[in-house]
Amino acid sequence: MKLSTRTRYGFRAIMELAEDYGHGPLQLNVIAKRQDISLKYLEQLMAVLKSAGFVRSVRGAKGGYILAKAPNQIKLSDIFNALEGPIVTVECVGDKSQCSRAVDCVTRELWMQVQDAIEKVLELMTLHLQELADKAQKSKMSSYQI
Repeated sequence: MKLSTRTRYGFRAIMELAEDYGHGPLQLNVIAKRQDISLKYLEQLMAVLKSAGFVRSVRGAKGGYILAKAPNQIKLSDIFNALEGPIVTVECVGDKSQCSRAVDCVTRELWMQVQDAIEKVLELMTLHLQELADKAQKSKMSSYQI
């Protein structure tokens, strides 16, 4: 399973906002420059994140984007689902009718466990985003590898 650029960049943008949480809006050009993301692509990502309720836009000369909730109230699983859609390791995990062998397939059980493990990790990271942001500030990281 490989995460899309959309998800990786979306997480990096959210991390920028989490790290800066409480200090006012962050302009997209600042996020784009810090994270080496195309401004046009970042605009598209922020539109998705805004419609999903994770970020708010603030108009004006000192405007930009801020998190809609405190970082410790946002789950990485929710962000993942907004950007990537539901986690599906293989089609038969979500819908048995996708495979004639689904009922007695040993590997289907394995893929279900893998999917559950991924979901649990993302769910547990209740935006330990706050924790990640705190770590980033302490180590003065300017880039995130997700």
